[in-house]
Amino acid sequence: MNCYEAIDLMGDELDKQLAPELRAGFDEHLVECAACATYFDQLRATVESLQRIPRHPAAPQRRAELIAAFRREWKRPSRPSE
Repeated sequence: MNCYEAIDLMGDELDKQLAPELRAGFDEHLVECAACATYFDQLRATVESLQRIPRHPAAPQRRAELIAAFRREWKRPSRPSE
């Protein structure tokens, strides 16, 4: 397995969805490739950190305010009529 293949599988591994027939090659690559092992450790730490963030759904009013602010900020200028 090369680095590109291993990186493609990292998401599956983090989701505990890695196909059993790919397990040995994936594990072997991480043992042999320090760069991929480090990258995978960083991905795992990021996912674990994000999972610890409390999930509070935004109140509907706050959501509407954020959408309106986004639209004001990114509104395209009107095109003149042709």
